[in-house]
Amino acid sequence: MQAKLQEHLSPADAEVILGRLPDRIHAALIAHASEIEYPIEAVIEMAIASFLDTEALGFADCKPGRGQ
Repeated sequence: MQAKLQEHLSPADAEVILGRLPDRIHAALIAHASEIEYPIEAVIEMAIASFLDTEALGFADCKPGRGQ
């Protein structure tokens, strides 16, 4: 059975990730999501994608190593 690939982080996955982060990072991500009025899963996705590729807006755009 082949796993279905997702281009975006699901809300359930975002909650799992948030639950594993230190409190200050968790709070900062929630505050930023609220400030820019984006869903938390989009903010987490953007944070990870921009770490891997500074030119990426999200996972769909991410090409690790390109933006460094």
